[in-house]
Amino acid sequence: MTLWGGRFDSSMDDALWNLSESYSFDRALYRHDIMGSKAHIAGLHKAGILTGAELGLLTEALDTVAGEFSNGTFQRAASDEDIHMAIERRVIEICGPVGGKLHTGRSRNDQVATTLRLFTRDALTDVAETLLGLIQALRNVADENPTVFLPGYTHMQRAQPVLLSHHLQAHCFALLRDIDRAMDTRQRLLISPLGAGAIAGTSLPLDPHYTATQLGFRRAFANSMDATSDRDFVAEALFVFALIGVHFSRLGEELVLWTTSEFGFASLDDRFTTGSSMLPQKKNSDVAELARGKTGRLVGNLTSILTMLKGLPLAYNRDLQEDKEPLFDSIRTVTLVGRALAGAYTSLTVHADAMEQAASDELLVAIDIAEELVADGKPFREAHDIVGSLVGEAVRQGVTLESLVRAHPDLQKFGGLFAPGEALARRRSPGASGPQAYRVQGYQLAGDVDAAERRVRGE
Repeated sequence: MTLWGGRFDSSMDDALWNLSESYSFDRALYRHDIMGSKAHIAGLHKAGILTGAELGLLTEALDTVAGEFSNGTFQRAASDEDIHMAIERRVIEICGPVGGKLHTGRSRNDQVATTLRLFTRDALTDVAETLLGLIQALRNVADENPTVFLPGYTHMQRAQPVLLSHHLQAHCFALLRDIDRAMDTRQRLLISPLGAGAIAGTSLPLDPHYTATQLGFRRAFANSMDATSDRDFVAEALFVFALIGVHFSRLGEELVLWTTSEFGFASLDDRFTTGSSMLPQKKNSDVAELARGKTGRLVGNLTSILTMLKGLPLAYNRDLQEDKEPLFDSIRTVTLVGRALAGAYTSLTVHADAMEQAASDELLVAIDIAEELVADGKPFREAHDIVGSLVGEAVRQGVTLESLVRAHPDLQKFGGLFAPGEALARRRSPGASGPQAYRVQGYQLAGDVDAAERRVRGE
């Protein structure tokens, strides 16, 4: 069975068939294609094109097909080029000639566009829920280690002490922005293409607004050519997934560093590590490395779709078939990595002593001395030069900065700044890394997470 047999005298060559078929991957769309078909036949019935009895037969057949896919009994025919053709062929087998009415007033162009929007809509929600799980894992580590501190780094050089909880919350806020972007993309794609036909709509009295409502879309398309050719929503979703991957990669890179012998800040449970085929002593943080490496796939998938789209004239072109595999791969990748990272952080053992020893580097107090001088009335640049010169002298002489400060007639009163935890406690400005500021952030984060959860649930 083909959908265009009347025009052609010969069947498709095997070489073209092997290039053209998409059932091998687009069968993942079966549930959403059936969803779209049910809305379509409801619209045909509303328009008087299907009788009530015909609507019932087609609905029952579609339910049967859905069940076959669900329980793994659906049998692909040799002629099934894609999931859409497979479902229509099977519907005709089940209910006879009335099955031939399923595609009335519809093209695969608007059918595929509708199906893919429905699929992407649900996938964005699933990804957002995965991110919420990762955020919760990070918050749990923060809550279990409320007083632990470590060096904050810039340029991978120790900069200032920060609470571990503050550090982990930074990742949480980034992931919350990812959820916002996913939900924003979801909102924008809720425009139904169904009824646009192949390019110019149909002469049949169909009501695209009715079917849009049936499918939970915000509205129907405004322009039939745009409706069938638009894949902005795929590109936008792939951008969201790529950026999520970048944030995953940052989390992974930190875990790689933290779990090295050189840092020794943390260790992962055996369930989230691997060994070496040669070196008996190895315990490798593969989960973190894979989180970092998989980002390349996500960025590549975004590049793929943009490159495919950039040269297409209006309206539908077969090139658009290449929108699905990058999308499917990115959804799977983000979901797998997000869940694995959540598990890794849930299993994480924090080595507080190692973190705090690194954060006790006395040079991290330099900025506090400079700010005390500012409080005494000195311009910051002058204060910066004074303390910077003292740091340089300590390094050259091989002595402690504290000893030079306590010996300095104008600075000795600041010697108490070197007390353990004092520099951290002084970080009180809004959004800062100290305990007082952290408590405020914790309340804000809790509120933002609650808002994100409600948005994902559609409340």
